[in-house]
Order: sequence, then C-alpha cells, then structure tokens
Amino acid sequence: MFLTPRVVLTSSKILHAVIPLVADLAQEMPERERLRRLLAALRTLLPADAVALLRLNGEWLEPVAIDGLVPDTLGRRFKVADHPRLAQLLAAGQAMRFAPDSPLPDPYDGLITKPGELHVHDCMGCVLQTGGLAWGLLTLDALEPERFADDNALELLQAFSNLAAATVATAERVQQLSQAARSATAPAPRNAGADRGRQILGTSPAIRQLQSSIALVAASDLCVLITGETGTGKELVAQAVHAQSARAAQPLVSINCAALPDNLVESELFGHVRGAFTGALNERRGKFEQAQHGTLFLDEVGELSLSVQAKLLRVLQSGQLQRLGSDREHQVDVRVIAATNRDLAAEVQAGRMRADFYHRLCVYPVVVPPLRVRDSDTLVLAGCFLEENRARLQLGGLRLDAAAQAALLRYPWPGNVRELEHCISRAVLKALSRTLGQRKDSTKPRMLSIGDEDLWDGAAAAPLPPGQQAASLIAPLPTAEVAVANAEPLGLRTQVERYERQLLSASLARHSGNWAAAARELQLDRANLQRLAKRLGIERH
Repeated sequence: MFLTPRVVLTSSKILHAVIPLVADLAQEMPERERLRRLLAALRTLLPADAVALLRLNGEWLEPVAIDGLVPDTLGRRFKVADHPRLAQLLAAGQAMRFAPDSPLPDPYDGLITKPGELHVHDCMGCVLQTGGLAWGLLTLDALEPERFADDNALELLQAFSNLAAATVATAERVQQLSQAARSATAPAPRNAGADRGRQILGTSPAIRQLQSSIALVAASDLCVLITGETGTGKELVAQAVHAQSARAAQPLVSINCAALPDNLVESELFGHVRGAFTGALNERRGKFEQAQHGTLFLDEVGELSLSVQAKLLRVLQSGQLQRLGSDREHQVDVRVIAATNRDLAAEVQAGRMRADFYHRLCVYPVVVPPLRVRDSDTLVLAGCFLEENRARLQLGGLRLDAAAQAALLRYPWPGNVRELEHCISRAVLKALSRTLGQRKDSTKPRMLSIGDEDLWDGAAAAPLPPGQQAASLIAPLPTAEVAVANAEPLGLRTQVERYERQLLSASLARHSGNWAAAARELQLDRANLQRLAKRLGIERH
C-alpha cells in the first residue's frame, strides 16, 4: 500500500534547519546563495517537490529563486490577474493551502523536475511582508495529494515566512549598499517592471558583467556606445542605462538612424522652422530637443552618412544646435546612447566613419554578449517567451520537454535572443496545431508540451554544430562563374561584390524569395540585407 509522505517534525530538525539561516543574516554573501539556502532549508522542513520565491512587481510576480522547478521558470513572469491561485495567496495575507481537487489552474503544472505526473496535486503558500507591505510569495507544491494535509504544516510555513521576509530584506539591503558603494551619487533604480517593458534576463557570468557595466555607467552622464551582434538586445541595454540614471524621470527618445533619409536628417534631429523647406508649414522641435534633460538613443548609428556625422559633432561636443532654416542657437542637455552591430573602429579605418565622430560616441563602450556564450540563460529567456505566448494564446500551461531543452542549449543561435523569441513563438503554434489535430474536439489542452520536432522547420535551420553551420552558408560558385573569374584579373572589390551577389541570390532561392528567412540564414538584420541587395542590384520581388 502506497503511503503519501506527511509532515513529521522534531524540535531538533527545526533548529537544524533554522539556526544556519539566522546566522546567515549577519553574513555577507551573494543574493543567489542566500536565497538558495533559504529554499533548501524550507524543503528540509516541509516535504515539497518544488518551492519558489516570487517578488511582487506591480501587477506581476517574478521568480527570484526556485528549487525543484525547471530552469526556464526563472524567466517566466506571472500576471496576478491571470493566475487565480497566486491572487488568492496574495489576498489571504497569511499561509493557506488549496484543496487537492481545487479546479484552479496551478502556474507550476508541468514545471516540476520530477519525472512522471505533470500536474500539481497539493499546493500551499504565504505572503512575505517587509515594512508592512507585501514583498512577494513563498509557494510549495507537491505531485501527490494530501502531502501537506497535517495541520501544523500551515503553522510552520507561517512561522517560516517571518524568517524568509528577514532574509529577502537583508539581501535587498546588501544590494543597495553595494550599489551605493559603487557611486555615492547613484540614483535608486526605477521600478522597471511597473511598465512591463522587456528586461535583461539571465544569471550567466557574461550577463552579470553586462549588468555591472550598466550600473556603473548609468550613474554618469557619459556618452555610451553599445555594440553587439544583431538580436542581442542592445535597445534593452540602452533602456536599462536610462532607467538607472538620474534622468530616469525624463524622456528616453529613440531614433533608428538606418531609417533616416539624408534629406530629412537635420529636420529629424535638430528640428526646423516654418518655411525651411517645401512642406515645412510649422515650426518643429527635433529629437534632441524632445529629449531635453533626458536621453537620446541613436540606434544603428553606423548607418549614418559622413555628412550627417559632421552635422552631429557640435551638438555632441557642446550641446548646441540650430534648427533647420534658423540662425538662432539652442542649448540642449541630453545624454546620448548609441548602438550598432558594426565594428566602428574598422569603419573608421575604411573611411566610412569620421574618427572624431567615433571618439565622441565611444566614451564608454558596452559590449552585449551573444546568446551562445550565456550558458543556461537560453532556458531562462525561453521561459519568458513561453509565458508571453501562454498568455497571448490563453493556454493553461506551456512546457519544454527534455529533448527540446537539450536542443535549445545545443544550438549556437546566430540570430541571438531575437531568433530564440521567434523560434519559441513558432514552436508553440506548431505544438498547439499538432495537439488540436489529435483531439476529437477543439478545446485547448490543459498542458501543452513542446518537443524538439516543434522547434525546427523549413524556415529555420536545424541545430548544426557551429562549424558545419558556417560551412553550409558558403555555396560553391557555379562552374561558368569560376571560369570567368579565373580568366579575368578582377579587383578585390569586384570579386567580393560578385561573391556577395551569388551568396545572397542563392539564399533567396533556397527560401523562395523570403527575405526574413534569408536574413536569418546569412546572420544579417533584414533591413541591412535589403540595403545590401539594393547596392548589389538585386531587386525585391
């Protein structure tokens, strides 16, 4: 006969779990380690298969520490209104347990790492309060019913919540002191989750180094040049620098330099007066003036022409500008952040960028790491995208099976985070379509599992090793073209353009004229690919 584990506690067992946590409060240690010890101690007291600590951020609950749950849980963000169990725990204000037969969906269904049954059958949790306000939730889940049936389980959890609240308060205080030590004038970070903008997720050494660089430069007014491959999240970094700066309450104005026609650049950046050119019917402020006392983000700054770079030198140096058609000087107080996926130092050497413009921009360089060097951050990001798709499609739960997780970790992600986002969105739709096709009715499944077969299709390359993937993009020249090349002593530029034209045409042919798919294969931004095609004389049909 199978006996479900019950809560059996002794005074020595409680003391053995709690005393080290009390001692930890006086010790300096990384926040992750402090919270890991907290959850490990809770699992020694209560027989849970999984525990989680979630921070309340506006109308969202964000996991900050987990034990017994799959790694992608850390990337998920739970909107309280969409999860009735979490909403009830917050409203209760004290420890509570849900009946094993409760019809309310559990946010952790399918996310517990133990093999076998996917659905949670016993669940309890409590609110953590600091300073008289709700800080977040502590949740415990078990796969077998009646695991938390003993009366003293709730009492123990309620008592433990006080120690947990002291632990998270200590962790936050240590973090605040660390930030203050880095810069005595550093402002408190703005609540980035309040507007639900995308956040920089991950715990890998590369991303922690990036976050340290952001915190360091945000406290200054230096120009920042953000570099990195396409799809790495350079705009998120710019938003984070602004959000952690003293200008956070002022506007962040963004402009895509690649989309600026040369004849409108001055008007867009500096503004114009009435009658400055045909169609200028009213006076207009430019982006610099719109960003007054705030931040101007120049995205794809490497696309600006040499003439435009020259026009920007003065305002970058002294903050002085003139509206188009006006002789009057305007003084602006704007912090400039620029981003590019180009090697601007090489662009200077090639004569495509002014050296003085480059040095004015690159006062503090920040390099965004590619996804392939970020270890298990891939699964954390996948969890974020899974939760977004779950909410958008109104599904009960989404999970990656073991094969899908392994495939995501194997793939080198040449398109970085943007490619991962598109891959997950596509996989969810494929898995949903496949599952609905196997059901007799059209009701959506309570739990949708994504396998590795859902991740890759004809529009996305299969996860080849990096060397093979690079080699697969280099198609041999046709025999006739090789003969011509051997017969004619062409210059280097002509030969390079011929090869680029052949490579691009072949990619478009493989993808039936799909420019987005060709851009992914060639590891280029779609807009850059189209500009290259135009220069090479390849028309878009």
